[in-house]
Amino acid sequence: MATIAVLGTLDTKGEEHAFVANLIRQRGHTPLLMDVGTLKPPTVTPDMTRDDITQAAKIALETGDRGKAVAVMARCAAVVCAQLEAENKIDGIISLGGGGGTSIGTAAMRALPVGFPKLMVSTLAASEHAPVYMGVKDVTMMPSIVDISGLNSISREIFANAAGAICGMVETYPPKEQVKPLIVASMFGNTTECVGLAKATLEIAGYEVLVFHATGTGGRTMESLIETGKVSGVLDITTTEWADEHVGGILGAGPTRLEAAARHGVPAIVTPGCLDMVNFGARDSVPEQFAGRIFYEHNAQATLMRTTPNECASLGRILAEKINLSTDPVTVLLPRKAFSVISAEGQPFHDPAADDALFAALREKLRADIEVVELDCAINDAEFAEACAQALLKNISNGGKPSTA
Repeated sequence: MATIAVLGTLDTKGEEHAFVANLIRQRGHTPLLMDVGTLKPPTVTPDMTRDDITQAAKIALETGDRGKAVAVMARCAAVVCAQLEAENKIDGIISLGGGGGTSIGTAAMRALPVGFPKLMVSTLAASEHAPVYMGVKDVTMMPSIVDISGLNSISREIFANAAGAICGMVETYPPKEQVKPLIVASMFGNTTECVGLAKATLEIAGYEVLVFHATGTGGRTMESLIETGKVSGVLDITTTEWADEHVGGILGAGPTRLEAAARHGVPAIVTPGCLDMVNFGARDSVPEQFAGRIFYEHNAQATLMRTTPNECASLGRILAEKINLSTDPVTVLLPRKAFSVISAEGQPFHDPAADDALFAALREKLRADIEVVELDCAINDAEFAEACAQALLKNISNGGKPSTA
């Protein structure tokens, strides 16, 4: 049967974690009770003590300041759980926590691969901060409903459900299928047709294509997967997250977006898909500093703002800077007529001067050996989608060896 890490602050929540561990044991699995407490001695006997964890991580535990101690223990838990998974010593992980426990538990979970069973029962699961704890990994967050402070008629039911959930996760495997090399792609509503057409071509060529929604989290998740070494190629058609990151929208993916493929030697193609737009929420949520700009209300909760020629020039330079880091083949494809649905002629974001500013800055700053392909079409035209797919297939052929998941 499986070994499930039951990781928690056993000085303050020992009884609760021991309760979950016992339920796991009753299901026929082996719980590995791990103490990540930082205050007092544990109230139950762990299988792995906090000293075992800090020594295995080779990180000294801070004392005297609870905040620093929690931060250090989070680092230790991440290192040790990653080691245990790599050595096939654990098959799943569960943790129960408030603020500190959730910080430590989810840090450990974020260090584990996508697909590895991970469940965090937390007082913060339903809060606006939950995405911060989950990061870009598949951490399952379960609301604790009541505070994790002893066993009662409510908490027993929640903890029992949680124990059953993590046991179910480790007991269930996906059906066996033919493993194909992976390609990742970035997509937005305004590039859906392009990505769909390119995806079809790549699938005919024998690849599995994973599509990520370019909403900040999607871009970070895609970059994280590229870093695992499981990806054979990157179809980065939608780099719109950089418009938000640079201008101040709500869907930025951080300053390292576009770096993973470049730094890890993964063949790629890059286009300026949807760099004509910055994303905000409802119209009345747009910061006052942008008054007078050109807007398009995508829906009641999404307002798009057209990027200016100066912003587009800066975005061209940023893209070039990131692409120039590439060590494997990369091709930049430029759709001269439009790089989103709404930047085409006759559409609300049509602005040739802004488009030209982006193209010119990108060309000027791009390394001389990086191929640039310009096509006299819009990004969603079949001709452009096919060109993207064929360029990526060529780069994969000329670059690194295809990987499999």
